[in-house]
Amino acid sequence: MHIQKSLTQLRERLARARGELRIVEEQILFQMDVLEEAKTRMLVSETPIADREFRIARDDYERLVGQRSSVNSEIDDLQREQDRLLDRMLNA
Repeated sequence: MHIQKSLTQLRERLARARGELRIVEEQILFQMDVLEEAKTRMLVSETPIADREFRIARDDYERLVGQRSSVNSEIDDLQREQDRLLDRMLNA
C-alpha cells in the first residue's frame, strides 16, 4: 500500500512539473521574440540603451533556458523514481 501512495504522489508531482515545463516553454517562445526585436533595435540604432535592452532580453532568455533544463531534470528524476517503484511493486 505504501508503494501505491508513493506512486500517486509521484504522479501528482510529475503532472505539476510537466505543467511548469509547458509554461516555461511558452515563456521561452515569447522571450525569443523579445530577444530578436531587441537585437534588431540594437543593430539599427546602435545606442547604449538599445544595447542594454538587448543584454537584458538575452539574460532573461538564458535564465528561462536554464529553468527549462532544471524542470526537465526534475521530470527525469521523477520518472526514474516512478519506474523504480513500479519495479518494486511488480516484484513484490
